[in-house]
Amino acid sequence: QVQLVESGGGLVQAGGSLRLSCTVSGRTVSDWPMGWFRQAPGKEREFVSAFSAYGNIYYADSVKGRFTIARDNAKNTVSLQMTTLKPEDTAVYYCATGSRLSTMSVSTTRRYDAWGQGTQVTVSS
Repeated sequence: QVQLVESGGGLVQAGGSLRLSCTVSGRTVSDWPMGWFRQAPGKEREFVSAFSAYGNIYYADSVKGRFTIARDNAKNTVSLQMTTLKPEDTAVYYCATGSRLSTMSVSTTRRYDAWGQGTQVTVSS
């Protein structure tokens, strides 16, 4: 059974930084697609960043240059370092893992078959 647990969310002022972490069990982070998504109130869940199964890294245009995804194979975790945060980054952030065989883009939610419970990030202006 695959389980993902996010941590590290909180309240931060605009321009500040936060680091989210996702602890994974039942699947090795280095071998499977791993993604971060976020969902603001009243909006659809949107792609933030991901590792492909081959280790390629992808970012949404809105976070490129500000967010950095990383993985720790020894701890089997995936992190998201967020800097220069903006009020529009406020959302619940979700970690997810998906199929290695799917041909769907890692930026679509349909690629992923296991999700964490989410962690709230609030950026005040």
